Amino acid sequence: MLRCLWLAGQGRLLSRPNPMVGAVITSGDGRILGEGYHARCGSGHAEVNAFGSVSPADRPLLPDSTIYVSLEPCSHYGRTPPCAELIVSRGVRRCVVGTADPFARVQGRGIARLREAGIDVTVGVMEAECRWLNRRFFTFHSEGRPYIILKWAQSADGFIDDHGHATAFSTPYTQLLVHRLRSREDAIVVGHATWQREQPRLDARLWGSSPRADGLNMPRRFVLTSKPDTLPEGYHAAADIDDLMAQCRRQELQSLIVEGGRQTLQSFIDGDIYDELRIETAPRTTGGGTPAPRLPQAVRLLSQNACEGNIICRYARIKDI
Repeated sequence: MLRCLWLAGQGRLLSRPNPMVGAVITSGDGRILGEGYHARCGSGHAEVNAFGSVSPADRPLLPDSTIYVSLEPCSHYGRTPPCAELIVSRGVRRCVVGTADPFARVQGRGIARLREAGIDVTVGVMEAECRWLNRRFFTFHSEGRPYIILKWAQSADGFIDDHGHATAFSTPYTQLLVHRLRSREDAIVVGHATWQREQPRLDARLWGSSPRADGLNMPRRFVLTSKPDTLPEGYHAAADIDDLMAQCRRQELQSLIVEGGRQTLQSFIDGDIYDELRIETAPRTTGGGTPAPRLPQAVRLLSQNACEGNIICRYARIKDI
């Protein structure tokens, strides 16, 4: 299953909005016969590519084989035929599934189909790791909203500006990391006050080219405002958080970065509408300004890294993903 997870990660950018999935087929004595991952939305799923990689000489071994899959095999006809039927047709003896699929058209149906065919199915191997890998997909289909990352930079004494004046606390390198983050997520939003004061570009220009399935190297850009006519081309207005969530659902945007001022960030925290926080702290003080948002209590530290003197901490909201 660990190999399945590594394979699945190879489709990180091009598989969305589909989940990342890896599959490994082993013989009765444990030798790997084939493996694959879902490389691009609309192309063959991990199971298809895994079976396709089995050599003609090893195909007679399939009836005694085990297929490991990080996510439940699909059971419906979409852009490709159902993988559960493919597994049944290949006559494998056993299937080990990392985690069930929350997608409404699957949700246990793939597992049920395999068991109906007499295949020995084990579910829940490295389940936490499999769910974490596809946390954006799981959040979108389970909670009906994108996976939300709150991001801000602050001074060592806890302010996000210098006495009300916009201040850059990031370094050139940590700015590059921000642009890498933007290139990997589906959408980004700032509040109306931040837009009026700074009119940020909200793109990923410092990261360079990034092969995304949608052909873009930047997230869809939103501003929380009731005045859409004030926004230039390429920016999209959302009247409030509810409207923003509705637009993300319609457009199948599975992840959202929230940048901006304290009021916008705090509103997501107070509404418990977030999944991850990324806080960058510079070693200098301002002595006053707009206080940084309050760090919620129900979070756990994911990582802490020093970058050019700044400290970047990532936290995850404590929940069942």
